[in-house]
Amino acid sequence: MLEAIDAVNWGYLPGPCDLYEPDRVATGLRALATASGLVRAAGAGSLLAGGGRRAAGGGLVHGHSGAVFPAAVTAAPILLAIVRDGRPDAGATALGLLDDALAFAARDRRTRVATSYAEAVPICCALADQLRRHAGLLAASGAEGRCLLADAAHHWRFDVQEAVAEGDGVAAFGVLAGRFPGGTQPAELHRVGRGTPLAVQVAPHYPLSGHSPDACLRVDGARLDGAAPSAVLLPSGCGSGSADR
Repeated sequence: MLEAIDAVNWGYLPGPCDLYEPDRVATGLRALATASGLVRAAGAGSLLAGGGRRAAGGGLVHGHSGAVFPAAVTAAPILLAIVRDGRPDAGATALGLLDDALAFAARDRRTRVATSYAEAVPICCALADQLRRHAGLLAASGAEGRCLLADAAHHWRFDVQEAVAEGDGVAAFGVLAGRFPGGTQPAELHRVGRGTPLAVQVAPHYPLSGHSPDACLRVDGARLDGAAPSAVLLPSGCGSGSADR
């Protein structure tokens, strides 16, 4: 974990200069990874969440303003490793930070991050991806871990594996992660190399199965070359608070 923390140039990651304090990230994560006991875990968490003073910035989130920073996406695998391998109080603090990050992100329509599959992914969807990769760990981490998974499911993702032209749109076959709300939904169509996603409307082409991630979605407003394999569909405007509890 410590090597993974030190491998990141946290100062290179963007964030509002009045709230994001990158020096707190590595210090806070290192302290949390090695924390034993509630007091040390809480101290590390305060560095990452903005401390106890209103004027203090944060490393991953800023609790007073409800802000989340792109560093939270980069730090998510490290926080999940602390949940898995850290002391119990450190793991509980890491879960709390992830919960805050996703809750704040679900209300943030502006912040976007680059990922391996798209240039400008809503921060809530990027965080949800990280959480789903560790679904087994979170499911075994008590009520808070299971709630995190349930919240992440609102930020669905569909990876196109095959597409065929159909009418004024495309029928896309692929893999669905998360929970598609049903009916026709506004969505963003992302491709690597395209800085701005395409606004489309999507709906299940065939009934979705609760037993398999394989799915077929009808994508209205897309051309076949834009919805070719490696394209990714994400919910549009999912920062509207759909993950509220």
